[in-house]
Amino acid sequence: MTFRASHLLGIEPLTQDDIRALLDRAEHYVALNRGPSKHAEVLAGMTQINMFFEASTRTQASFELAGKRLGADVMNMSMAASSLKKGETLIDTALTLNAMHPDLLVVRHPNSGAVDLLAQKVTCAVLNAGDGRHEHPTQALLDALTIRRARGRLHRLTVAICGDIAHSRVARSNILLLGKMENRVRLVGPPTLMPAGVADFGVEVFDDMRAGLEGADVVMMLRLQKERMDGAFIPSEREYYHRFGLDAEKLAHAREDAIVMHPGPMNRGVEIDGTLADDINRSVIQEQVEMGVAVRMAAMELLAENLQLAREEAPPHG
Repeated sequence: MTFRASHLLGIEPLTQDDIRALLDRAEHYVALNRGPSKHAEVLAGMTQINMFFEASTRTQASFELAGKRLGADVMNMSMAASSLKKGETLIDTALTLNAMHPDLLVVRHPNSGAVDLLAQKVTCAVLNAGDGRHEHPTQALLDALTIRRARGRLHRLTVAICGDIAHSRVARSNILLLGKMENRVRLVGPPTLMPAGVADFGVEVFDDMRAGLEGADVVMMLRLQKERMDGAFIPSEREYYHRFGLDAEKLAHAREDAIVMHPGPMNRGVEIDGTLADDINRSVIQEQVEMGVAVRMAAMELLAENLQLAREEAPPHG
């Protein structure tokens, strides 16, 4: 099984074999990260640049740690203070960076499609760390690894994704990945937080939490993305929690061994009951964070291998 992609821009282009290859490689890094020496030298001599045009704690820290553990030279660019503020275009920024010969570019951007545009202008491997409402591929992959380890498989499960689906790139990437791996996906939330054209996603849609969770193997809660909302999507946080917040009573409708997930950051008492989030028998939220580092290490290693092969096969200049 091989992973042939030159970039990781989204889940959409990946095959089942690509996904399995990446998750299998990540398992190796889970073991490494739990050991006394957490370093591999597979990216030694390579340069990784992290460009975060949107604030991020978890994802940026995870990518930085992943690169350092693989032996890369890691540079974090403060995009808030970058030349873009002075009027430079995204393409000019890409060309400037490309002239520095990086090997891996990790990009988070508020506009859908911006990371794809960057990837067309550079000669290195690009990893999408989240672009607008489009995709967040490594989050879906780390969620997949968490599910596979907790449930023993990643196919023919019933997964309920609950909450703010409309504004969530995490939901979009998970719907794509879980669909590819032959799972039954349910979207649960108020109609105001469902995306347009949801009927075409190949999912079941529920606006009743209890019905949506009935018999589910996995319950994936999402953050209310207030920063992306322009208008009143919910009556109040209190009302939202009453109807769509996960608590023990609602979770009782899922399978007895159902796992609870959340990509973070959590709004406790809005999307999920704090006690449930911390319940080590049901919640795998901390495992998701751990799997994030391993998945990002695997993705960077596989992309770097493909980049090296492409460079070796490229005709010499001149």
